[in-house]
Amino acid sequence: MSAAPDNECSLSSDQDTNRFLVTINTTQRSASHEVSIGTPPVDIYGIADTTSNLVWTPCVPCNDNCFKQIHPLFDPKSSSTYSEISCHLEKCQVWDEGHCSPQNSCIYSYGYSSGLSQGVLAKEKAIITSTSGQAVSFDIALGCGHNNTVHSDVQATIGLGSGPLSFVSQIGSKRFSYCLLPYGIEYTNPSITSKISFGNGSEVVGDGVVSTPFVAGDQYVVTLEGISVGDTYVSFNSSGKASKGNMCIDSGSPTFALPPDFYDRLEVEVKKQIPIDPIKDDPHLGTRLCYRTKITNENGPILTVHFEGANVELKPIQTFNQPLKEYEYYCFGITNTANTELAYLGDHYQGLYGNYVQANFLIGFDFETRMVSFKPTDCTKL
Repeated sequence: MSAAPDNECSLSSDQDTNRFLVTINTTQRSASHEVSIGTPPVDIYGIADTTSNLVWTPCVPCNDNCFKQIHPLFDPKSSSTYSEISCHLEKCQVWDEGHCSPQNSCIYSYGYSSGLSQGVLAKEKAIITSTSGQAVSFDIALGCGHNNTVHSDVQATIGLGSGPLSFVSQIGSKRFSYCLLPYGIEYTNPSITSKISFGNGSEVVGDGVVSTPFVAGDQYVVTLEGISVGDTYVSFNSSGKASKGNMCIDSGSPTFALPPDFYDRLEVEVKKQIPIDPIKDDPHLGTRLCYRTKITNENGPILTVHFEGANVELKPIQTFNQPLKEYEYYCFGITNTANTELAYLGDHYQGLYGNYVQANFLIGFDFETRMVSFKPTDCTKL
């Protein structure tokens, strides 16, 4: 999740309909994917991040502060199609944080809650494999990071924001959708993957679809009016109507984070509707709401998230998780922003709608209608 205010993959393509289908792997922290860049092509692995407006990957050389990666870094000297972008070109000028190096290269800097990536903007070939097995290539601007302190098990970031240098914008897509697997399935059945679809044919339609508008800007910021716990409605604001654009949809973070007052009132109601005593005074858990019994549809409430014009129903499998595998603890997955590094969010929006609660929904983003759509879907069967 990007701290900047603007702020994975075998791709399949049907050139006649401009539709691209992407398979991705999910982790608790992110949606990760494989894509190749350069000539000859080199596989990179990254986070598909709706709050990011840049494609970037760590590059050789990377300074001593670079976070250790499990995959080899991209070496631009080994690619015949790599070229740095001059700071005087439009690609650099549209990047708000770009500036010139003494060598006239376009320098980028991108900040996250988990660290920083800095390097040069470059033009490079990105290659994705289509469903027919053919390679589909795009010339894109990407960040080649030489100073990266971002703490991540995956290598790169594939920006899915609507800014001019995001992956979505650079391939010319007017819409995209994805369906994320529930956390943990990739460990029990690694052959099943999540999916992303770009372009015509990626619309989210059919029975059960609900849609909410996103406000102007490069991120998908929507309005959350309240959450129902069973039949009991808890409003976003106890003192009045929720402000527009208070929630950012973030595929790059697992967290569903709410401001303190809203979270506290929600937690009180969740406790009321679970007929089990929560765990108290456990140093491993801090202030988290946790139980020693698995929370299911039988003993836990359904939460309905009320976005503007769209009610999204979350089952206990999406709102409770097992944060410590060595302990039989099941904890409420919604977070109070005051207890995390997300406390600064009030400057831009008040909360995050992360990828954990997005699982088993087909979620679509349409730039023409400026709507985000949700459709309950078994993502293991797509």
